[in-house]
Amino acid sequence: MGNPNVGKSVVFSRLTGANVIVSNYPGTTVDYTKGYMKIKGEEAEVIDVPGTFSLEPKDVAEEIALKMLREEKPDVVIDVIDSTKLERGLYLAFEIMEKFDYPLIIDLNMWDIAVGKGIEIDLKKLREILEIPVIPTVAISGEGIKELADMEKIKKVIMTKEKKPMHEHLGEILERIEGVGK
Repeated sequence: MGNPNVGKSVVFSRLTGANVIVSNYPGTTVDYTKGYMKIKGEEAEVIDVPGTFSLEPKDVAEEIALKMLREEKPDVVIDVIDSTKLERGLYLAFEIMEKFDYPLIIDLNMWDIAVGKGIEIDLKKLREILEIPVIPTVAISGEGIKELADMEKIKKVIMTKEKKPMHEHLGEILERIEGVGK
């Protein structure tokens, strides 16, 4: 998941390699892509959905992204965020936490651009506040993708999520998020 133009498809390609199937969502011309990744002998299906700014769709592509999120019932959601637009990306992440309560991993993509622009994001504090993995990546070069695809980390997120629903402490998260991105 993620906003349009944040590098979701590049992250997807890095995770799955060439093992992909491009399809149209039934009854539409909106593409989505399914692929598979294998880590430490375990195979996982990965779906690249159309970009969306929120879970209140404004066009067909956003409707499809929301519908797929509902219907696929993922084991974990990777929310790809443009590191230079943290606040915009976190808006969608919070919506996912609130409406779906799926295990979530945040991929802060375009990390190199944020660093180049002098944008400072306190990763430790963000991870502590959200209580989920926040992984900086540069998808076009592959930096951070190995950590993002760490199956042990993914399993831990799924197990932790079953114990503590995110929506139950979303208000606290929102209060504490001030000052994470400078």
